[in-house]
Amino acid sequence: MEERSIDRLARYVILLGGIAIVAALCWYFRSVLGYIAGAFVFSLIGQPVMHGLRKITIKGHRAPDWLLAILTIILVLSVLLLLVRQVIPVVSGIVRETAAMHANNHPDGNLIDILNGWIVNTFPNLGGDFDLVGYVMDKLKDLTNISRLSGVIGSVASVASGIGVALFSIVFISFFFIKDEHLFSKIVCALVPDRLEESVGSAVLDVERLLSRYFIGLLIEVVGVALVDFLGLWLIARIGANYALGIAFIAGLLNVIPYVGPLIGEVLGVVLCVILKIGTGAGLDVNIWIFALVVLGIMLAAQLVDNFVYQPVIYSKSIQSTPLEIFIVLLLAGTVGGVFGIFVAIPAYTVVRVIAARFFSDRKAVKRLIS
Repeated sequence: MEERSIDRLARYVILLGGIAIVAALCWYFRSVLGYIAGAFVFSLIGQPVMHGLRKITIKGHRAPDWLLAILTIILVLSVLLLLVRQVIPVVSGIVRETAAMHANNHPDGNLIDILNGWIVNTFPNLGGDFDLVGYVMDKLKDLTNISRLSGVIGSVASVASGIGVALFSIVFISFFFIKDEHLFSKIVCALVPDRLEESVGSAVLDVERLLSRYFIGLLIEVVGVALVDFLGLWLIARIGANYALGIAFIAGLLNVIPYVGPLIGEVLGVVLCVILKIGTGAGLDVNIWIFALVVLGIMLAAQLVDNFVYQPVIYSKSIQSTPLEIFIVLLLAGTVGGVFGIFVAIPAYTVVRVIAARFFSDRKAVKRLIS
C-alpha cells in the first residue's frame, strides 16, 4: 500500500526529533566524548608499539595484554614528554642570556630600568615619573585582595582539576582501547542495526588503520623536520647544540599545523636565533642580517625536504589521498573552522572517505574520486 503523505511527514518529524535529541546529548556530554576521542587518537599511536611488544617472547611465552598495554602507555608518554620538554629550556635560556647581556652592556642600569625608560619614551602620556616596579606592585596588591584572591585561586584550582581529570580519563580509556584493538569497533557496531554491523565494523577498522598510519606519520614528520633544522642550526648557523635542538623541535611541532604552521615556525625560529645571537653572541660571526638570512635559508630547506619527501609519503601513502584533495579540504576547513578546522581536517576527511567508499561506492562521484 502506498505510503500516505501524512505518514511520511510523521516519519520525517520523528527522524529529525531523534537527530536533535542525539545532537543535544552529544553537546551536553561533549567533554566525555572529547575524552573518548582523545583516548582513541592516543590508542592509534600506541597500537604499533603494542604490536611490537606482542612479538617479544621469553621462553616461548609473552606478557599478558594488560601489562603490554601499560608498558605501551608508559613508552608513548615518555617519548611525548621528552620531546615537549625540549621547548622550555631553550626559551628560558634565551630570556636569561638576553637579560644578562643587557645587564653587562648597561652597567649603569639593569634590564628593568632600561625597560622602564623605553616605556616612558614610547608612551609619553604616562609621565616622566612612571615607575614600572611600583605599577606592578600596585597591581599585585589588588590581586592579593582577599575576595579577588579567592576567585583567582578557585579559577586556577578549577582549571588544574579539569586538566587532571582530562589526562586521567584519556589515559584510562586508552588503556582499554590499546589492550583490545577491536574495542572501539565493537562499541560502534553495538549502536547500529544488525544489517549494517558488518559494513560498519569494516569501515571502523579501515579508519583505525588509516588514522594510525597518519598519526604515526605526523610524529615521524615532526622528528624529521626537527632533525634537518637541528643539523642546519648546529652545523651551519653554529648556535650551539642545546639551543639548536630546542628551536628545531619548536619548528617541527608547529609544522604539524598544515600550511600556517611551517610559516609560524620559520618566523619564530629566525626571531629566536637572532635574539640568541644578540644576547649571547652565539652563531656565525657575520652581520646580524646575514645571520638571519642564513637561519631562514636553513628552515626553508627543511620545509622543502618536508614538502617533497615527508608529506607525499604521509598523505599519499597513509590516507591514500592526492595533494589536490588535501589542499582543497584544508582550504574549506580553514574557511569554516580557522586553525582548529585545518588541524582536524585531514582526520575528518579520512573518515568521510572511508564511509563514502563503504556505503556509497555505487555513486558516480565516489567512483571517480575514491578508488
